[in-house]
Amino acid sequence: MSPAQLSDDDLAKALTDLPEWTRQGDSITRTVEARSFLAGVELVRRVAAAAEAANHHPDIDIRWRRVTFTLSTHSAGGLTALDVALAHEIDRLHASE
Repeated sequence: MSPAQLSDDDLAKALTDLPEWTRQGDSITRTVEARSFLAGVELVRRVAAAAEAANHHPDIDIRWRRVTFTLSTHSAGGLTALDVALAHEIDRLHASE
């Protein structure tokens, strides 16, 4: 069973705690700038491990030091609490690098 989609109001409230994330249709996205290419790759590795543990996987685009994360729960056809939780974890991992 897929998790329930968030209502627009619930998503708006969740994004107040995720100021670096923006909604783009049925996804939320954030681009971070790492201090080096290797630091960006290491961040992706750490996010990948967290995503695997949560069984919820982001789309990731690496462009030199810029890493873009896009989250959506495809099985639910939109945004769910899984996306919000992973966004918080990505923020935590980025802040700790």
